Order: sequence, then structure tokens, then C-alpha cells
Amino acid sequence: MTTIAFFRIAAVLALGALCLQAGAATVLPLKLEARDPAVAELLAADAPLERLATGFGFAEGPLWIGDAKGGHLLVSDIPANVVYKLDRDGKASVFLERSGYRGVDLWRVGMPFNNLRDAGDAGFEQFNLSGSNGLARDRQGRLLIATWAGRSIDRIERDGGRTVLADRFEGRRFSGTNDLVVRKDGSIYFTDMFGGLLKLDKDPTRELERAGVFMLREGKVTRLVDDIAAPNGLAFSPDHRLLYVDGSDDRKVRRYEVRADGTLGDARVLIDLSAEPAPGITDGMKVDTRGNLWLTGPGGVWIVAPDGRPLGVIALPEAATNLAFGDADRRTLFITSPTSVYRLRTRVAGLP
Repeated sequence: MTTIAFFRIAAVLALGALCLQAGAATVLPLKLEARDPAVAELLAADAPLERLATGFGFAEGPLWIGDAKGGHLLVSDIPANVVYKLDRDGKASVFLERSGYRGVDLWRVGMPFNNLRDAGDAGFEQFNLSGSNGLARDRQGRLLIATWAGRSIDRIERDGGRTVLADRFEGRRFSGTNDLVVRKDGSIYFTDMFGGLLKLDKDPTRELERAGVFMLREGKVTRLVDDIAAPNGLAFSPDHRLLYVDGSDDRKVRRYEVRADGTLGDARVLIDLSAEPAPGITDGMKVDTRGNLWLTGPGGVWIVAPDGRPLGVIALPEAATNLAFGDADRRTLFITSPTSVYRLRTRVAGLP
């Protein structure tokens, strides 16, 4: 069996598991730890938490797409190397195959991972993270993909074609494009780390010495910062004058002023979660219309005020990887975890 055929079968099997959940979202009690009374203005303490879909290998990069039928959610499943489309009932279909790495030697790419079960468990599974990670849309509404093991930023054209927008900095290939966000002027900001490589920073195919935050503007790639060991999630403030960047390993969120030319000023730590006892890294981030940061981190989803005060923590049954606001009013929070997608109604809208 060829590698491509194997992963197509894996994608179909995963899809089958997901389809079994269609129309049968599991309602769970919300476990909200209030760190500040202001969190009540953002989220009702009795809001139901729904498990919308389950059966993923490692879900990431949720992106809400509004349409005439109400809209749908796109989700990267990294080991399956596909992007799924989920309707509002949780029914899944394959939206894009080979969303990340597009070669045939899949065993040579992507950091090794597992389904977080004990190695002695009969259900233990191990795999490489070879597919896409973060998803976004450009100012024209076209899908943008951080391809992770594909080591590039790609755009899906309206006719279904695919364009590689950037795969190198100063002639050297990226190591694992992770997350991306688009500024109001159309510039694309993205993170690159070593997760797209089988042997991480020791991989023989590694070309860039350091991970970093990059800007793609008018076809030119600029490295903005390279002092974060494993840069991960990105988000802009409502006025796009601030860029938030977190690091996986250090569990800190940094705040940068964005200069007129798009480059970044000095960093200030917005919040430091390194001392939190709960497991989990700082990962995906989104901002609401009031400027609050919603962050997947240790113990679940953190809600952080613009001044860095923690307002509350939403606990989940498993580690959270990323999140996105959706629905027509942008008051539904979709949260990805390795195996599942959760849904939660909020009292505040996310940024469009």
C-alpha cells in the first residue's frame, strides 16, 4: 500500500468516526473558574459546553466561514493531513486533502506525537504531525494555510488552485509554519518553529537556525523577531496596533507594538503562565471586540484582559489547542482539542 493511499484511508476512517456524531452533540457542564468578576460580562456561568464532533487525530486551526446557509467551520486534522468542513450539527466532510505536506514520504516529516494515552494502553496510537496547522483568510476571503510539515504559507484560489506564497526566508526553507493572522493592510504574519521536522531542531533537513515570527508583505518575507524558542499563536488587537505572540515552551504571551511599516517594537510580557500547575502549553489565541484575549493554555481556555489580568479559565475534558469565534453574531466560541471540537456561546463577539 502506498503512503498516499494509507493516509487517504486514514482520513476516511476518521471521517466515519466523525459522522457518527452528526446531530448528537454531547452537552457538558461548563467548568468556569472566575479569576475576576468582569468575566461574567463575557461568559454566562451556566452556558452549556457542547462537544460538537470527535474522532480527530490532532485538531487545530479552527476557522469560521460565513455563507448563505449560515456558515461552517474548517478544522485542520494534522496527522490525517486534511482540512475538515464541519456544519452546525457537527457533520464532517473532507474539505481539502494533503493540506500540509504534499510529498509521498510522509514517514520522513512532522514531529512524532501520540493520542495522549499511556503507552501500555490498548488504545495507544502514535503518528507524525504531517498536515496543516493554522488557517486564516486574506482580505479577499481566500483561504490561507500554515502547512506545518509542508513548511510554507499557501493560498487556496477561488478556482481551487493552490499558490505557495512563501516557503523560504533568505533562501532557506522554513521548519514548520504554525499559525498565521492577517493585518488590515493585507500583510500576513506567521510563526515558524521546528515541529514540521521529524527530528525537530536536530533534523538534517533543517535550514533555518532559529524559529521566528515573520511578515509576508507584497511578496517579501521579513523576520520580525527570533528570540522565542518555539513561537506559536498570533492575534491582533482590535485596532491592529498590537500583536500578541505566545511561546509553546515558556507559556508566556508577549505584546508587541506594530510600527507603521509593519515591523514590531519592543516586547512586553502580557501574561506569564509558566508557574501554573495545570498541564498544557500556550497555543491558539483570538481577541474579542472589547480587546480581551482568549487563549488556549494550561488547564483550558484563558480569558485575559488587555492589561494582562486573568479574568477566567474554562476547563475542558482534554487539552485545548486552538479556538475561533463564529456564527453570524460571532458569539459562538469553537475550541479544538487533539480529538474533539467543542462549542460554547459567549456574551461578547469575537473580532471579524
